Amino acid sequence: MQDALGSRLKSAVRLSLYVCFTVPMMAVQIVALGASKPLARNLPLWYHRQCCRLLGIRIERRGRQSRKTPTLFASNHVSYLDILVLGSLVPGSFVAKAEVKSWPLFGWLARLQRSVFVDRRPSKTARQRDEIMERLVAGDNLIIFPEGTSGDGNRVLPFKSALMSAAASEPNGVPLAVQPVTVAYTKLDGLPLGRSLRPFYAWYGDMDLAPHLWHLAGLGRLTVVVHFHPLITLAELGSRKALAAHCKERVQEGLAAALSGRPRRAAETQTLSGP
Repeated sequence: MQDALGSRLKSAVRLSLYVCFTVPMMAVQIVALGASKPLARNLPLWYHRQCCRLLGIRIERRGRQSRKTPTLFASNHVSYLDILVLGSLVPGSFVAKAEVKSWPLFGWLARLQRSVFVDRRPSKTARQRDEIMERLVAGDNLIIFPEGTSGDGNRVLPFKSALMSAAASEPNGVPLAVQPVTVAYTKLDGLPLGRSLRPFYAWYGDMDLAPHLWHLAGLGRLTVVVHFHPLITLAELGSRKALAAHCKERVQEGLAAALSGRPRRAAETQTLSGP
C-alpha cells in the first residue's frame, strides 16, 4: 500500500494503461489534424472520456450545456484533471499559460488539441487577444480559466477581467455566448471528499506534478460535479469587469452547492460513469 488511501499497484496499472492508450491516440490526432477538421475537433472529446474511465473518474453534469458555436466557457481551475473532465464534455480547445507548451507529454497533448497558449506579459496581451478572437470567429469553442492559476478546490479565486477580453468578439455579428462552469471534486468511492482530502486531487501552489499524479492515480473512484450555468454576454453586462464578477459569482454558487451535497433535480443532472 502507498498509504491508507492509495495503492502502488493501482497507480502503476492506471498510469501504464493511460500511457499505452495516449501514445497511439496522439498519432491518430496528428493524422486527423491534417486530414479532417471535424475529426480533429471531436476526437479529443472521445479521448478524454476514455481517460476518465481509465482513471476511475465519474462525472455528474448539471445544468444545460451550451450548444451554441462558438461559446467561451469560463471555469474555475482546481487540477490538471480539469482538462480531462472538461475535455470529455466540451468539444473545444483550452486557453493555457505559455509554460504548458514545454511540458513533457501534457504540452504535446495540449498542442494536439489546438490549445491557445498565452504569455501573461502586458506586451503580448493584444496579439494573444486577437488570436483568441480569431479562433472564436472561426467557430471554435474555447475553455478559459479566468482565475489565472489553480486553487485548492474549496473556494473560487477572483476572476481576472483581462482574461475575459475575448468575450468582446462578435462572430457573425452576434454577441459571443459566455458560459460560467463550476468544476467540483466531491466524492471518493462515494463518500464526501472533505477539505483534508481534496488536496489529493487539487494541484496548486508549489506541489510537484509527478508525485502528485502518482499518488492520485492510486486512489479510488472520484466523483466530479460539472455545473453549466446560464449563458451570458458581455453586451448584457456592459464591461469585462462586470462579466468577470458575474461569472465568478455563478461559479462560486455552483461550488458551494456541489461541496455541500445539496440534492439536484433528476432532470438537471446527468451521470457519466467511469469504471
